[in-house]
Amino acid sequence: MRKKLYRTLTALLFAALVVCAVVIIRNTLDSRAGEQSYEMAAQVAGLASPPASRPSGSTGGAGGAEESNGPAETEEDHLAALAGVNLAALREVNPEVVGWLDIPGTNISYPLLQGENNDYYLKHTWEGESSSAGSIFMECTNPPDFSNFNTILYGHKLRSGAMFAGLRRYEEEGYWKEHPSVYVVDDGGLRRYDVFAAHAVGVQEIVYRLDLGTPERQEEFIAFCLDRSVIDTGVTPEAGDKILTLSTCTGNGYSKRWVVQAVLREDAPLP
Repeated sequence: MRKKLYRTLTALLFAALVVCAVVIIRNTLDSRAGEQSYEMAAQVAGLASPPASRPSGSTGGAGGAEESNGPAETEEDHLAALAGVNLAALREVNPEVVGWLDIPGTNISYPLLQGENNDYYLKHTWEGESSSAGSIFMECTNPPDFSNFNTILYGHKLRSGAMFAGLRRYEEEGYWKEHPSVYVVDDGGLRRYDVFAAHAVGVQEIVYRLDLGTPERQEEFIAFCLDRSVIDTGVTPEAGDKILTLSTCTGNGYSKRWVVQAVLREDAPLP
């Protein structure tokens, strides 16, 4: 009886180990496929460069590669390259590309997508391939030209450090000082948004509301965000400004999200 029980338990343990191994291998392959997809996106966009040439403080390109020895480009060079992102080439692959998002000195540098709903790009890359990495995508009800008072961008927080995982580091004021601005390239050119808040927020809170057409509601939104921010940047938006909300998971369930918010400060392409 004991031998039979022992054999049964051994078989179950072995089966569990096999299942775990399969899941790990599948997730690893899926993650690598996602990295390759975004490495290709950078090449198509005309941003292809070895990790060593990323601006100081980088953790790699879109795929999250580590830095290596070699000449480093300046942030000015990096922004000049961003201003020349080839959106037309990206749209030949996927017409739902609305722009490119970049935070200099980090591995956040990705094409921006916008689908008919907010579900598709949670599980598909920018090429439309099924992947747990998903994409960085715009709220489906936002105008694609960033003209709303509040434009929301979503992305996963991956264990590999890819996608929006790095946003959590904005809870450190020192990190914000090193990476104070978010850049967006779209058909209107290169825009700079300065970070003004970083905090955890409920999914039903005003941060995710888009019906903020009056100055009073916009001021309420700004006050809410500044009051809850864990960092003090000294940047204070005003009603009528254009806000960018970068949203990812907190790792503590689905009722709250971690957001980093920035306000438009410069909308002219750099030379």
